[in-house]
Amino acid sequence: MRKISAIICAYNEEKTIKEVVTTVCEYFFDEVIVVNDGSTDGTANILGELKFLPSLRYVALPENKGKGYAMATGIEHATGEIIVFIDADLSNLKEEHFEQLITPVFSNEADMILGQATETLINYKINPFKSFTGERALLKKDVLPLLVKMKTSKFGVETFINLYYQAQGKRVKYVMLEGLKHPTKFDKAGSKSRAIKEFVLEGHQIALALFNNFNSLTKIVNNQINKF
Repeated sequence: MRKISAIICAYNEEKTIKEVVTTVCEYFFDEVIVVNDGSTDGTANILGELKFLPSLRYVALPENKGKGYAMATGIEHATGEIIVFIDADLSNLKEEHFEQLITPVFSNEADMILGQATETLINYKINPFKSFTGERALLKKDVLPLLVKMKTSKFGVETFINLYYQAQGKRVKYVMLEGLKHPTKFDKAGSKSRAIKEFVLEGHQIALALFNNFNSLTKIVNNQINKF
């Protein structure tokens, strides 16, 4: 039986982190790795209270390094063959959502599963940003070569992973996670101006991920073409 590791990366998620972590730990994951990315709110205190959970492995970064760094750190600590990433700011997370993410990878139907929460600001059926989702499952061996670049990609990490999988000709499947709620920037930021600033920052980091990795990903594509 292949081991399955869940990875939750958190930065200032005191409102939702307890519910998410306890829900994930109730499932049959072999380990649940929580990476606290230098949170400055009550996230660390809440996670400290949850250390009694038997499957929980807590990793605390001394300062905020960015989502890509936190995800790569989680992979480095994972012992499972299958990795499942779960955002720390979700609500209404259920067992069926884990099964939707895991089953296609476990049964070799796909190399990566991208899960889209249905309770979002944009209709999930037409959401152009669904490939940026934080809910995803994949094989550890497939992302090990990406760890160095993941650490510097910040919020561009999902874009980088997606491009790599596309360049490698990997099988990617989308699943709709019915009833799962993911907050918008406007829900979390507290003000419209702050939300806009965060949107601009993330957009910049995504663009950098595209620009910085264009040449290396192009080489991968060319190598794949030359094999035929």
